[in-house]
Amino acid sequence: MAPKTPILDTISSPADLKNLPLDRLKTLADELRAETIDAVSVTGGHLGAGLGVVELTTALHHVFDTPTDTLIWDVGHQCYPHKILTGRRDRIRTLRQPGGLSGFTKRSESAYDPFGAAHASTSISAALGFAVGRDLKGEQRNVIAVIGDGSMSAGMAYEAMNNAGHIGGRLIVILNDNDMSIAPPVGAMSHYFARLVSSQGYRSIRKLGKGVAKAFRVEEAARRAEEYMRGMAMGGTLFEEMGFRYVGPIDGHDLDQLVPVLRNVRDGDSAPVLIHVVTQKGKGYAPAEAADDKYHGVAKFNVITGEQQKSKAAAPSYTKVFAQQLIREAEADSRVVGVTAAMPGGTGLDLFGDRFPDRMFDVGIAEQHAVTFAAGLAADGMKPFAAIYSTFLQRGYDQVVHDVAIQKLPVRFAIDRAGLVGADGATHAGSFDIGYLGALPGMVLMAAADELELSRMVKTAALIDDAPSAFRYPRGNGTGIAIPDVIEPLEIGKGRIVREGSRIAILSLGTRLEESLKAADALAAQGFSTTVADARFAKPLDEDLILRLAREHEVLITVEEGAMGGFGAFVLHLLAEKGALDRGLRIRTLTLPDVFQDQESPFDMYDTAGLNARHIAAKALEAMGKDDAAAERVAAALIAG
Repeated sequence: MAPKTPILDTISSPADLKNLPLDRLKTLADELRAETIDAVSVTGGHLGAGLGVVELTTALHHVFDTPTDTLIWDVGHQCYPHKILTGRRDRIRTLRQPGGLSGFTKRSESAYDPFGAAHASTSISAALGFAVGRDLKGEQRNVIAVIGDGSMSAGMAYEAMNNAGHIGGRLIVILNDNDMSIAPPVGAMSHYFARLVSSQGYRSIRKLGKGVAKAFRVEEAARRAEEYMRGMAMGGTLFEEMGFRYVGPIDGHDLDQLVPVLRNVRDGDSAPVLIHVVTQKGKGYAPAEAADDKYHGVAKFNVITGEQQKSKAAAPSYTKVFAQQLIREAEADSRVVGVTAAMPGGTGLDLFGDRFPDRMFDVGIAEQHAVTFAAGLAADGMKPFAAIYSTFLQRGYDQVVHDVAIQKLPVRFAIDRAGLVGADGATHAGSFDIGYLGALPGMVLMAAADELELSRMVKTAALIDDAPSAFRYPRGNGTGIAIPDVIEPLEIGKGRIVREGSRIAILSLGTRLEESLKAADALAAQGFSTTVADARFAKPLDEDLILRLAREHEVLITVEEGAMGGFGAFVLHLLAEKGALDRGLRIRTLTLPDVFQDQESPFDMYDTAGLNARHIAAKALEAMGKDDAAAERVAAALIAG
């Protein structure tokens, strides 16, 4: 049953919040929380972060004039209440669904989303850009960035604050502190100080005091005394040193505190200000409050019990397979360590950390640091495995080049979420790592076709001590293949023939191997004998295997779960260099399309991308010169099967 929301039902845009008295604003926040819980119970998605900012979201849209005032949410996964208040309530139960609302802020979706975000720590940089643009155009409006405490672990946030403090000008940063103990407990005294230092009266007295101090030539001593007092009382010395006036900490769930402080800051002087707001992730929903991760990301769930509707998998996830094999390697070698950037659960390193707590390092949302930290470990003779999602490893690419590859350090990159990821859409797709890692001299780059292959690649990487290596694997569950107790490493740069044929060759890199085998079955049913090979390595390529496939077949199809400029391009370059294209070989490279794909189920995303079995078979038939009718027969057989 949908929650009763009589006040929320009257809200069609933030303008409807402007004249609400505080008591009705509080009731609205309660209704907004109930609506958020009910919506996410239907769609799944990020829940805890949004519940933690319900009152803050309500207060921001009540006090500021959005979208004229620019409001930027860091990461964006806490923006569901924001979407409900900004004219998207009628679509909120399409979150993360095909054709529905994004689970993050998205510029093309609403004027109330001025900046898209799904990776952390970008909000202050973007907000500073908006603020400088405003000033250069001579406009009068506020720019507000809301950044979580976890995102403050990334250096980019401090780079932006340092720059903002240097430039000066009007910029409001709200630090949403929901996990890290970076300040004294919130209480009556800190509430008092927050309201005091944000008020016009305090600023006037402060200005007068500065004049008196200057007249008596004690301004430096006075400045230090005030800084010491404010730092002791509120913990804001770091931000003050970066050029921000610090306000807080304040209770992020107390509208009696939030509204007047936000008004004071809105009406204040033109200097950067940071408001420190303390919130509780999962606030107001008991199952979320009781969960260790505060229901960060959830499947569909029962609102009453909180029970999530997770289907039981017939096979373990690739993430778990990686973690289990890494534990085996660490049991055999004390030099094996795990490094992750704020994703221990998502990468499986929580399991590794349970077994080896002294050898697992979560460095926070700091991928650049994670890579160079791993490089330092490798340079000192350790065996670091840096487990980072493909989409997040992009943020540490400069370090991969300069601190790892150029120095030939044996850092092992475990690249989770390779390929398309479903409901998180374009921002979290692992589309580019084959190209950007395969371009690096000396890199060993592998892609697992199934969970046994993944286990073998972990073993192989553990044995590589003279070069960097990486192995990629997708989100989701494996194929159910048995994994023996003793895992054999792979021969570097050697693929395998999975099925022998004579006319068509399909060369797969990664988990499209299963779809390639289905395509081969369909082609065989139409009389086209097909070889299927698993490349295993994007670098170094198995030159003997590729040249043999090119020499002995009429058509060669490469298949990969990556963007153009990756494995297929590497194969084409090899064939061109070796003259294998001079004898009439017909070759096609199947990659992800040259677009950023919106959210769908993973199968449907690959269907849209043209990388499922029917597309592979159709491409082979096209290369053979067959008409559309043949492709349609193959597609029909595959769909029926």
